[in-house]
Amino acid sequence: MAAMSRSPAEPGLAGLEEELTCSICLCLFRSPVTVPCGHNFCASCLELSWAGLSGNFSCPQCRATFAGRPQLQKNTVLCRVVEQLRGRAGDEEEEEEEEAAAAVGCEGEDTPVYCDSCQLAPAVQTCLTCTASFCPEHLQPHRDSPAFRDHQLCPPLRDLQQRKCAKHSKIFEFFCSEHGSCICSLCLLGHKLCHASPLHIAKANAESALKRKLMELHNRSESAVRAMNTVKTNQSQAAETLSRKKDLIRSEFLEIKAVIEETENQALKLIADEEKRVCNKYDYIYGILSSKKNEIQSLRDQVEMALTESDDILFLKRAAALQRTSTKDAFVPVIEMDQNLIHDTYHSAINLKDIVKLSVTHFKEKKPEVKPIPGKTRAPPGASPHRTIAGKRPPGPQHTQKILPQTPAMPQMEPDTKEKKKPAKLAPTMGTVNAAAAAASAKELLDSFLKKSREELLQYAANITLDCNTAHNKVMLSERYTRMSVSDTPLNYNQHPRRFTDCSQVLGFQCFKRGIHYWEVELQQNSFCGIGICYGSMERQGPESRLGRNSSSWCIEWFNSKISSWHNDVEKCLPNVKATKIGVLLHCDGGFVIFMAVGEKHNLIYKFKAQFTEALYPAFWLFSSGTVLTLC
Repeated sequence: MAAMSRSPAEPGLAGLEEELTCSICLCLFRSPVTVPCGHNFCASCLELSWAGLSGNFSCPQCRATFAGRPQLQKNTVLCRVVEQLRGRAGDEEEEEEEEAAAAVGCEGEDTPVYCDSCQLAPAVQTCLTCTASFCPEHLQPHRDSPAFRDHQLCPPLRDLQQRKCAKHSKIFEFFCSEHGSCICSLCLLGHKLCHASPLHIAKANAESALKRKLMELHNRSESAVRAMNTVKTNQSQAAETLSRKKDLIRSEFLEIKAVIEETENQALKLIADEEKRVCNKYDYIYGILSSKKNEIQSLRDQVEMALTESDDILFLKRAAALQRTSTKDAFVPVIEMDQNLIHDTYHSAINLKDIVKLSVTHFKEKKPEVKPIPGKTRAPPGASPHRTIAGKRPPGPQHTQKILPQTPAMPQMEPDTKEKKKPAKLAPTMGTVNAAAAAASAKELLDSFLKKSREELLQYAANITLDCNTAHNKVMLSERYTRMSVSDTPLNYNQHPRRFTDCSQVLGFQCFKRGIHYWEVELQQNSFCGIGICYGSMERQGPESRLGRNSSSWCIEWFNSKISSWHNDVEKCLPNVKATKIGVLLHCDGGFVIFMAVGEKHNLIYKFKAQFTEALYPAFWLFSSGTVLTLC
């Protein structure tokens, strides 16, 4: 009847239950909260869904995003509705349990325990000594006769045979804790060395042990809950700490960008000021020449008018006056730009670029070795020792002027001071001195380097590494970017404007604008490879991007057994030299590069003489899949 009375309401309850179900755990709401988009979730489910997030919070149901973490409020109306639904569901469960219990009781009443004497009346007690159950009439002797005084009586029991020892047919009276089994009095002989106790004592001991076990499990459950709370707290603290660190890193990089942008603006301002100075001079000279042109045109008009004069007296007077008037030829003075200022400004930009690239490379190499120390923040590798630890001071434009003096080769770029431009005009640069010396004695300079031993050349050694952003997709780099080989399958490098796309080539990370530099390359298999130098502006696509096939690169190439030099798409065959190690000597100011075979005595392979106008990069070409080049 209860089921029939509930049936009309079941469809409505089912629909209501579906509406009150959390879309995350698919169960009825527990402490429901509402997000700004209007959807409801269990508070614990939503917290678990947003765990570890510092931003980009979104609704798990409609994916609506929120600018910050929403303030969650408990939905009290929804809580009361859920509680009412849970109460009706609990009443239904209790009624079902009662019906099941009643059904079980009915089944149990069908088979009562009968008296073993008469087999007709239900038994009221069971004698464990006699191993039989008795009705009130047949139990009377156990109550009246002294002979049955020691017999053990208990409520009616079924299956007394299961309480007997299968070996001795006696009732179990003891429990052996070592074997975990019930035994009779005769079995005690076989359990002399065991600890056996009466059944009621064993039962009391087992109950005490289970109660202690229950208490232990309760304590462990509470410990697990505390551990979970600790993990949750630590997770929140870690997320908060990492969020703060990310904000600090962003602020540091913003400051770095501000420094670089201000340096760029200052450099461009110097060039713009020089451009304005030169253009003003040209405008002034142009104005003078324009006045001169107008003066000549006026004189020319007077001469033409005089020639039309018919009066001889007036003509002669005008002719005499015009002949005394003289004009000078147009003169254009030489206006020179401050080449030292332009060169130093450009070189300062190159130095800043190299410093940034080296710092980034050093940071990438050291990053796997850095172990985080709780509570401490280490400055990034390559940072100035005068910089404070991140987080100790707020970033801002006011710190820019403090950092600028630390930038190398930038003293001439301070604005609003004309005195600092004069040293650039008066003091010749090192490159100018070296270029003049090289022009005066080019042959002696070349011979002096060719006569040097390997130990003397190593004093100009440059630490060369390979730039992965320039490597072709089939050029594989290894051993900390000092070893290059050709891969059989594309390596799927990220797209980069400086990457070679057609030729399997790679450039060195370092570039050289001035000075003397020397490096060595080991050839493990030199049948198809090339070693050279190039400008950073060399093409990266098409056939002109291959070393030596343009005016921006110089190289020595091994093709089968032939060795040749290449520059500006001009080939020159060279004598075959057996060498496993090649030395490259670059003299930027002297304007030459030498390729030599390294051994007990250096053998010259080839030398290029050129007036280098841009920064030079070490360059390498690999064609054969077995070719391997290693920077020494």
